[in-house]
Amino acid sequence: MLWIIITIVISYLLGSIPTAYLFVRWLKGADIRKIGSGNVGATNALRILGKGPGLLVLALDIFKGFIAVFLLGNLIAPKITLVQDETLRMLLGLSCISGHNWTIFLKFKGGKGVATTLGVLLALAVQIKTLRLILALMILTWLLIFLFFRIVSLASVLAGIALPAYTIIFKQSALLIFSAFILCAFILLRHRPNLIRLFQGKEPRQTFGKTK
Repeated sequence: MLWIIITIVISYLLGSIPTAYLFVRWLKGADIRKIGSGNVGATNALRILGKGPGLLVLALDIFKGFIAVFLLGNLIAPKITLVQDETLRMLLGLSCISGHNWTIFLKFKGGKGVATTLGVLLALAVQIKTLRLILALMILTWLLIFLFFRIVSLASVLAGIALPAYTIIFKQSALLIFSAFILCAFILLRHRPNLIRLFQGKEPRQTFGKTK
């Protein structure tokens, strides 16, 4: 039990590393929470820093989720007998995403969690073959919506809603379906301001690294 708690804490702290905040601070000398959308995530970093640094922030946020589930999971799984491997990895993934969304290093103000969620799902898909098609469909859903509307938040929200639907359609385990609903709830919760702006028609569009 102690190993589980320690690893969950490590996963949360890993997710809590505020990559967007650090890059904007280093490259612009500014606080990302006070410029752009105010969000501590890759989309806001992309708007502020441009393609190169913004995409690097995105990659690192994805990598956080992957490391938590794949590397930490592989290290701790042989030591654990209380929970199944799949359950352990989901706990690590949810902890990492929670760290990104509510980072302890910035008074619990973090990002939206979409990139880190993608990293978690990528790592799970390495272990769970049936999840690979669902992940591909989720990414395709995001891409199609974004390419059509050019609104990152709309693509993220609809892809998040699609995730539990896909797990049900493709008859995944009860754990994966339940976890998909939690991940969806996280995405919707973190996108509340975006949803309000979407309904008001005020949500910005993204075009070639710039915002309309």
